[in-house]
Amino acid sequence: MNKKRSQENQDRQARLAAIQAEQRAGERKRNALIFGGIGAVILAIIIAVTLVIVNQIQDNQRRDAAASQEIEGVQEYPDVAFEHVDGPVEYEQSPPVGGNHNPIWTNCGVYTEAVPNENSVHSMEHGAVWITYNPDIGQEEIDKLTELVGTRSYVLLSPYPDLDTPIAASAWGLQLKVDSADDARLGTFLDKYIQGEQTREPGAACSGGTTPAGRAS
Repeated sequence: MNKKRSQENQDRQARLAAIQAEQRAGERKRNALIFGGIGAVILAIIIAVTLVIVNQIQDNQRRDAAASQEIEGVQEYPDVAFEHVDGPVEYEQSPPVGGNHNPIWTNCGVYTEAVPNENSVHSMEHGAVWITYNPDIGQEEIDKLTELVGTRSYVLLSPYPDLDTPIAASAWGLQLKVDSADDARLGTFLDKYIQGEQTREPGAACSGGTTPAGRAS
């Protein structure tokens, strides 16, 4: 009897050991699947981030390469005046690319109404690029220009009534006129001339000045 009972105990222990071994194997398999899945997710994130970084680097390199070249169609106006004056100023170019200007600059940003020439010329002296557009170009084109400006600092965007071209990009002593917001030269103009070598007062602010009506951002 004792021998039979002992055999039964051994059989139960063997079955229990087999069940426990099977459970441990199942846990190892589940853990492998869980950690394998986590590893795959982490690897996918690393690959995605790496691709974004590589694409951004390549995009920056392309933009830098384009900005290092001359931009077709840019008109240069050397030796423009730069005195601070009160009152209105008659400018030779429309929009102006420099000249005597108000002592207070226009704060950079996107405007839905025209901004004063005299203050905005001062902004360009500080290194801003001023993008102006004929109000008749339509909202779709205006939205594209707004997207182009994005979060860039040292940019003015505003309508310019009676502009003789759909869009003009101006920096100190420089101007590019184009027919469409899709013109790739606009982005290159921004890359090249925002606080570019033409800037008369490098490091000067484009905030803390005056904010005319109609500022959107």
